[in-house]
Amino acid sequence: MNEFLTDAISFLPVLARGLWTTVLLTLCALAVSFALGMVWALMGMSRHASLRAANAVIVNTVRGIPIIVQLFFVYFVLPEWGIDFSPFWAGVIGLGIAYSVYQAENLRGGFEAVDPQLIEAGTSLGMGRGLIMRRIVMPLGLRTALPSFGNTTVMLLKDSSIASTITVAELTRSGQLLAIATFKNGTVYVLIALLYLAASIPLAMAVRALEKKAAWR
Repeated sequence: MNEFLTDAISFLPVLARGLWTTVLLTLCALAVSFALGMVWALMGMSRHASLRAANAVIVNTVRGIPIIVQLFFVYFVLPEWGIDFSPFWAGVIGLGIAYSVYQAENLRGGFEAVDPQLIEAGTSLGMGRGLIMRRIVMPLGLRTALPSFGNTTVMLLKDSSIASTITVAELTRSGQLLAIATFKNGTVYVLIALLYLAASIPLAMAVRALEKKAAWR
């Protein structure tokens, strides 16, 4: 135990830097996934059959390709076409695209759960489709989608470890390099697991607090 504590004190500064990169990567990818997810959700709810068909193709294609393959495509393939990203931003874009389809389903489910009578009331007041979406459907739908959004965020935090495959110096990558340098595999990976847990629990609690706050409104 004493040896573990001594090693942990020595390793934590390195792993903490990796954890910071993990958190930053997760937040940036979350923003990308939410923005794209909103676009896909609105396309899926469109009156135009062509937009709904395009949304179905996008969602099924992205969902059917492993995240690691999407990251490899952004990091290794796009540069051959003249589009070059740093490892960090390739991770952000790859994870953002991969998770956008899950965000789209979260949002679409929330929007479709809005009471139709509220939409009818907005229509009777002379509100157009766009105004109803902004004033009624989106606020209520986002509130309904909060639990699913929280689960997706925690999953994204954990799946950010996949970015280690394209040399992003996040928590898992930092731990891998540390384990190789020190041969302390047990200590390093226990610390990695604890740090992911330490990041996931407050995130889940924050989402739960938002859910409770939204429920009281």
